[in-house]
Amino acid sequence: MILCDIGNTSVDLFRDGQRIKLSLDEFDPGSIDVDIYYVSVNAFFNERIQNHPNWHDLRELIDWDKYYPTMGIDRIMVCEAVETGVIVDAGSAITVDVMGGGIYQGGFIALGLRTAQEAYGRLSPALNMSFNFEVDLAKMAKNTPDALTVGFLAPLIFKIESLGKPIYVTGGDAVLLSRFFSEAVVDEDLIFKGMIKLIEKGVKC
Repeated sequence: MILCDIGNTSVDLFRDGQRIKLSLDEFDPGSIDVDIYYVSVNAFFNERIQNHPNWHDLRELIDWDKYYPTMGIDRIMVCEAVETGVIVDAGSAITVDVMGGGIYQGGFIALGLRTAQEAYGRLSPALNMSFNFEVDLAKMAKNTPDALTVGFLAPLIFKIESLGKPIYVTGGDAVLLSRFFSEAVVDEDLIFKGMIKLIEKGVKC
């Protein structure tokens, strides 16, 4: 069995614990002839695989009553992986979702780390600089990079930790963001673990 996470520009394949990331433009869905279970945010790619019966859309297995209608499929998959906890997906946006006893309790969306840095730079050339990921968020800043970092991250980290549940961090900036939590589990394969759990339920909800 192969799992596949389809984004806007890339295809992320997962098989036997191994991941392969490929460019969407260069990937041929017909090159795989075994069953493949996927989630996708790419409408154009979805059209390309309509004639490939071995591609199975995991949207059909989701209990949509647990989530809200416009919630991203990638967020739902990482939520499916966690019974109880706070899931922080640190990508181009930072999504934070809360699960309790397998029930979705809500969440929020913030700018991603790089997106936030770019946004400050668009406000003023004087703010066009990188965050300092070594900064102590508990202290008041005495230079601009630290001030930007504390201003953006301190409220975010405080809010996440105040939720009082185990924290799971995933996504491209997972390792970078996790250093600001006193305790957090970093799991960059969380989306695939959610997909596996959904498949193992074996029935359409």
